[in-house]
Amino acid sequence: MISEIKNTDKNLFSKLKQNHYTRRIKSHFLAYGNHYDFCRFFLIESDDELVGLISCFYSSMMISTALDRTLSDNVLDEISDFILMNKPMSVEMEKSYSDYISEKVKYEYSADVRTEFRFKAKNTLTDLSVEELPKLSEVFEILKKCFPSVLSDENQLWLADTSHRVRRGLSQSFLLDNCTTATIQYIIDGTVLIGNVGTIPEERGKHYARNLLYWIGEKLTNDGFDVRLMARPNRVSYYEEIGFKEIGTDIVLERIN
Repeated sequence: MISEIKNTDKNLFSKLKQNHYTRRIKSHFLAYGNHYDFCRFFLIESDDELVGLISCFYSSMMISTALDRTLSDNVLDEISDFILMNKPMSVEMEKSYSDYISEKVKYEYSADVRTEFRFKAKNTLTDLSVEELPKLSEVFEILKKCFPSVLSDENQLWLADTSHRVRRGLSQSFLLDNCTTATIQYIIDGTVLIGNVGTIPEERGKHYARNLLYWIGEKLTNDGFDVRLMARPNRVSYYEEIGFKEIGTDIVLERIN
């Protein structure tokens, strides 16, 4: 049974597998709690026992599972129906269940493989002039040029959400030479996830992004963090050259059309 919860207790997260999906859901909770319609949480229960947790954050859905529990086909069928009913733009979950669910929702969702990386430090921090506390408006201007189909002046969700998370110590942006940027999407339980990496078109090919990612990996590892990154499989060799090592893959469901 899937049921919405209005008073989420952060202790609930200790009952879930400690992976990317749980960290992402926890970041939503720590950022917004249960006070907004765009951020909702749902228990997945079987025989009155917790087997998983779902977060619906704007147009994305994240699914995590409980420790030492396996989702039955009946539960997976209910999750599939839940996805089709809510129609999020993207769905993330453990790979062990995504094949089953992707078959159930295949007429409305495509299944895209994604690679997870962990940074392996060389303990050699390069000398770069990196802004660690840039104005997010400047970061946003770069990202608009990098991803014009996603970000625009009319759609400033990224800016509002990132500003909110930065104030709560859950996110941070970096800026290099006013042309390249990267943002920590979450800082949860000693793990950071890097995303939103971009270089303005006229400065691409000069290794700005490569240098910035290496610097961030070394800096945050030296600060005691486990540094992660998600990317499509065709980028494996690029990130491994920087110092990120592949540690696994999963499948992200993307709504068709």
